[in-house]
This record gives sequence, C-alpha cells and structure tokens, in this order.
Amino acid sequence: MNVRPLAALALAAVTTSIIGLALAQVPAPAAKPAAPAALSDSLPVPPPPQIQGKAWVLMDFATGQVIAGDNGEMQVEPASITKVMTSYVVAAEMKSGKVKGTDQVMMSEHAWREGGAGTEGSYSGFEVNKTAPLVEMEKGMVVQSGNDAAIALAEHVAGSEDAFASLMNAYAARIGMQHSHFVNPHGLSAPGHVSTSRDLATLGRALIRDFPEAYSYNKIKEYTVGPITQRNRNLLLWRDPSVDGIKTGHHSGAGYCLMASAKRGDQRLISVVMGSTSENQRAVDSQALLNWGFRFFETHRLYEANKAISKQKVWKGAADEVQLGVDAPMLVSTPRGKYAQLKPSMEIPKTLVAPIAKGQKIGSVKVTLDGKVIAQRPLVALNAVEEGGFFKRMWDELMMWWDS
Repeated sequence: MNVRPLAALALAAVTTSIIGLALAQVPAPAAKPAAPAALSDSLPVPPPPQIQGKAWVLMDFATGQVIAGDNGEMQVEPASITKVMTSYVVAAEMKSGKVKGTDQVMMSEHAWREGGAGTEGSYSGFEVNKTAPLVEMEKGMVVQSGNDAAIALAEHVAGSEDAFASLMNAYAARIGMQHSHFVNPHGLSAPGHVSTSRDLATLGRALIRDFPEAYSYNKIKEYTVGPITQRNRNLLLWRDPSVDGIKTGHHSGAGYCLMASAKRGDQRLISVVMGSTSENQRAVDSQALLNWGFRFFETHRLYEANKAISKQKVWKGAADEVQLGVDAPMLVSTPRGKYAQLKPSMEIPKTLVAPIAKGQKIGSVKVTLDGKVIAQRPLVALNAVEEGGFFKRMWDELMMWWDS
C-alpha cells in the first residue's frame, strides 16, 4: 500500500458554493513520487475479465471500495458462504464473553439429522449426541463446510437456529450489509435467505478486519474429525500462495459460489463470484479477478488519523482557530499511475463559532478522479475551543457583523 501523503498532489481550487461552504486551505505540492510510473500505467485500464456468474464484485480491503463488479446489488442465494456470517457471529459473541473457544458444543440430534452425513449436503463428521470444543466445531464448519457443525454452533450460541438467525441479521446490519437477510446458519436454500455479492464482500472484509484469528481458519487446507479427513473446497488455496480464504458455496438454487481473498505485499483484495457454472470455473474466474485487480490498482493513504490537514478561524472562542483532520486513516484505491490525478477538496462552513468540542464533525473532505467522487470522509475538530470571555465574544460579534 502506497503511503505517500496527499500533500504531494496539486490541489484544484474551487469556488465557494451558494450554501455557504468554503474550500479549506491544504498544503502545497511537495516532493515528486519516489519512482516513475511504469510506461503501461499511462494507458487506460483494460476491462475486467469476463465472469461466468450471475453477480460478482472485486473489493479493495483497505478502503472498502468496489473496484469492479456486475449485478453487485442483485439479491442471490448465498449458499454456504452464509457460514462466513456464522463465523462472524460466533467470533463476536466470543469477544463479548458470551461463549468461549473451550466450550463443549453438543452435536444434537437435530443438527445431525438436518446437516449430518445422512443428508445430501456437506457435513463435518462429529458424532451425534457427543460434544467437541467450540473451536474444533467451528473448524469443521469452516474447512469442511459442515452444515451439522453450523447448526450445532447456532444452538450453542443462541439456543436455536431461529434465535441465531436474529443475531446474524443484527450483526449484518451493524457491518453495513444493506440487502441481506438470513434465516439459517448454514446456507441451505430457504425462502427469504438472500444476500448480494457486494454485501458478502463487505462481510468478508469485516471478518478479516475484526476477527483475524477466526479468519485464519479459512486457509486450513484439510481437517480431520475422527476417521474422516476432508479437503477445503477452495481450490485457490492450492493454486495461489497469496490466497488465504475465504469460503465456497453451492446448491442447485445458488450455483457455484466463491468468496476469495488474497494479500500481495501490503495490498489485499476480496473477490465474490456468485452463480458460476462449476467448481473449477468459480476458481478460475476468482483468480482472474484477483490478478487483474493487483495488476491494475493500488491503494494510497491520503491522510493520517488525528493529524491536522486544515486550520480554520473560530469566532467568540478562547482560542482563535481549530485544527481539522480525519478520525481514521483516509485511504483510496486508484488505477496504477493515476495518483497524481487525484483532486481533493474540503467543504467547511464559512463561519465557525465557539464552543467547539473535540471530535465534533465540521465539514468534509472528498477526493475525485476523472470527475467522480471516489472517497469522502467527515472532518472533525482535533482540539476543543472553549467559549471566550464576555469582551472577546462582544468584539467578535462586532467583527462578524462588519465582515458580513
């Protein structure tokens, strides 16, 4: 990931808008890029690969930007990729102290009958009416895609599949999955059990970011329960050493699906292919998307968190100015060689009056490329400005009137 500061860019001046917003002052251009762009970077980015599937997206992990996609908001059946949501809920409940990795999880008769070896779906192999540590049960769900393990985990965490589905939907809403609804923990076809390729990429990003240990189970290539050893169905784990997850899915209604993630250097990408035509085709298409994304896109850190990028006049305050910045690193994904073409600007109210609290949102910063906004974040006050004394307030009131 490129971490050159945005101060290295020339900033385009914009006029004050009619709604009373003003462009903030930003540092002038500084050093040139450390190395010249490759000759091919000056050429247009070629279109993404042709994907044989109903819907797909390619997302940059660091920024959450969708680099490319087709039918990304189309609701589809997520099949066993549902189990990534189950993993997220289990990890979140563990972090909150509700359950522990050492908990003994019962493979109930219901879980065994609905998702065990006697069914047509994938299963883990844990014996009915016997227990296993929660972490082992989860690996049986993640690596072997065990439907029985998913049900057993749901029953242990929430008491029933229905109660666990309510948790799934609550966590999905919290992480920004706007078009998804879950009714079971395993992903077998059911009315109302839907998601989108974009939502699933958002889920994969959240699991990697929030619960890296739980995510690490996804790169295990095979797992043994009793006498049964099963291989992870994600073929990319054998084909590309940079791939470390995430999850496959398949049933007649969903087709062949694959959520994959790879990290090369400091850059990580997430691909989601839904409704493909075969196990091999979903792997081939996912590999092509990842290769295309790594070749033609890069991630830049534009602003550091809690560092001043603008100073603004404050009226009626004990101090005369406030420093503005972003409360988390601001990153952006761009085609390679396009960094110098980014155009950042800030919109800030013309008049700022004390008191101002530290962390208070004041305006926004946005970045455009080729006329399109590709990143936008709120600006926050990095320091508090208390209200000034009586005479300071009266004087500033006069000066504000005079300026107006």
